[in-house]
Amino acid sequence: MFKEFIRINEPSIGDEEVKAVEEVLRSGVLTDKSGMGPKVTEFEKMFSQFVGAKYAVAVSSGTAALHAALMAIGVGPGDEVIVPSFTFVATAEAVLLTGAKPIFADIDETTYCVSPESVEENLTRRTKAVIPVDLYGHPADIDAIKELVEGKDIFVIEDAAQSLGASYKGKNVGSVATITCFSLYASKNMTTGEGGVVTTDDEYYAQLLKRIRCHGEDRPYSVVTLGHNYRMTEIQAAIGVVQLKKLPKMQEARRKNAETITEALSKVEDLALPQVSPDVQHAWHLYTVRLKKANAARRNKLVEKLRSKRISAAVYYETPVHLLQYYREMFKSDRNMLRRTEKTSRQVLSLPVHQNLTPEEIEYMTQSLIKIL
Repeated sequence: MFKEFIRINEPSIGDEEVKAVEEVLRSGVLTDKSGMGPKVTEFEKMFSQFVGAKYAVAVSSGTAALHAALMAIGVGPGDEVIVPSFTFVATAEAVLLTGAKPIFADIDETTYCVSPESVEENLTRRTKAVIPVDLYGHPADIDAIKELVEGKDIFVIEDAAQSLGASYKGKNVGSVATITCFSLYASKNMTTGEGGVVTTDDEYYAQLLKRIRCHGEDRPYSVVTLGHNYRMTEIQAAIGVVQLKKLPKMQEARRKNAETITEALSKVEDLALPQVSPDVQHAWHLYTVRLKKANAARRNKLVEKLRSKRISAAVYYETPVHLLQYYREMFKSDRNMLRRTEKTSRQVLSLPVHQNLTPEEIEYMTQSLIKIL
């Protein structure tokens, strides 16, 4: 009836990507020491046009994108950066890599994105930036956060690792915040295997980011700032060019799949289904539901049962960042510090919604979930 295992995420890689990679391999130009090879340059131009930003800077990963962005705005020791705890560790990790301190804010229980009210509560004279994360593909309320920091010399960097293809108030994600960071990891809505992109409308930051990704060089062996080796390879960029052309169709498939799943589960009283704010278009990186009144044990048992039926349900994120061992020990954080975050982490689970799902797989998945409940 369908594949042996319904994966939580699955890239769409075809003959076009294989051909593009082969062309790069045969060209002999696998990467460029400046980070600006022909394929990277082509990919950056396509990406900036796709999201509606003036500039796109391709880097080696989403984490590299975040770290480079923080370096570009001058975040360093003594600074604080407000981040959600209910996300992947890379957001807080990038802050620590600059020597600054991540300050964990709570989430909105409807969108699962960082709460502007909690951001406001955590603003101090040391706050240098806020990094809202577009969790599961739902854009964070960027305008509300911008209003909070207006006139305070505080930057807003949007972590759009999961939201490429989404929009916020009629604008594509990537053209809303001063700086936006994307991930192109293998599980994302489009992929280059590993990879990331930073977008901005500010030429100063675009040029600085290009230097940061290449050891701080403004030309070969002329180092003018601190940097890293965050270059994207020509191989990655070649895959990205093909994937970006496919992305609109892949996104449309995700949206249709989300609609079908929502319709199938709409009458299940025990589930809180994803709520999409009226002024956004969801990227549907994941289809995340919440088990009302459930605890972690019951939720985990449900996930196990789904997996036994060859459905790759998953929990993002079972342990909030502030409760991970390293962060818990470093910041002396404990439970009940972020009540909405911790409650949500015990109740949510994510279902496949990717573009490769068939109608038969969606029906099997939703009916299996209903029967288990």
